[in-house]
Amino acid sequence: MKFHANRNLVALGLALALAGGSAMAQVTVGGAPMFPTKDIIDNAVNSKDHTTLVAAVKAAGLVDTLKSAGPFTVFAPTNAAFGMLPAGTVDNLLKPENKAALTGVLTYHVVPGKLDAAALSKAVTEGKGSAMLKTVAGGTLTVKAQGGKVMVTDEKGGVAQVTIADVIQSNGVIHVIDKVLLPR
Repeated sequence: MKFHANRNLVALGLALALAGGSAMAQVTVGGAPMFPTKDIIDNAVNSKDHTTLVAAVKAAGLVDTLKSAGPFTVFAPTNAAFGMLPAGTVDNLLKPENKAALTGVLTYHVVPGKLDAAALSKAVTEGKGSAMLKTVAGGTLTVKAQGGKVMVTDEKGGVAQVTIADVIQSNGVIHVIDKVLLPR
């Protein structure tokens, strides 16, 4: 049993390293350097791959929250991830009358605390291959190492891959993902 847990730890560590995560290296996201001295919002606005996410955060009124001390772990979908949603979904969510639904989707991507690659790896090992994370929205995300990759599963069974891990922020950490996660 101990070997199995250690194998999961090694697999998750390898997967996060392959995804580009390193707390020591300068990380570039969407063509822009991410600075660990800046907060989640101040870094995200510079990523050309996250313009939809930033627009959604602004529309939901979450800018001040994500600029606060936190700490937060954000699983940040790219523009391409939002583009995979059914036609009209993003435009519909951005309407003022849908602010509550938009807020629910966005806060489902946020976990309280700073869960960098090492913390996620430890949680997966302790969970014997998977870690259940409680989101700010009150839902659950499941993190696993699968085929040398870190996968995040939402409550509807949708699966996102971490493509860039450990984008360290002054108020937490961002893990870039390739799909939008949806609560129940």
